[in-house]
Amino acid sequence: MNPQLENNYKYHAPKEGQPAKYEALRAKAKELAYLIDELCPQSRERSVAHTQLETAVMWANAAIARN
Repeated sequence: MNPQLENNYKYHAPKEGQPAKYEALRAKAKELAYLIDELCPQSRERSVAHTQLETAVMWANAAIARN
């Protein structure tokens, strides 16, 4: 049994204080998303920037949940 895999693939119910952290991350990411839309021309690169921002938020949330 691999403890890291067990931890990565189980449900992590939110603990006290975690939902506020998730919301803070999403709020800042949304700020950046709007700035990207404002400054970057519509393009594949802008779409990739949005995708990577969403990915960053997902992994940041996972870091909170898993640890």
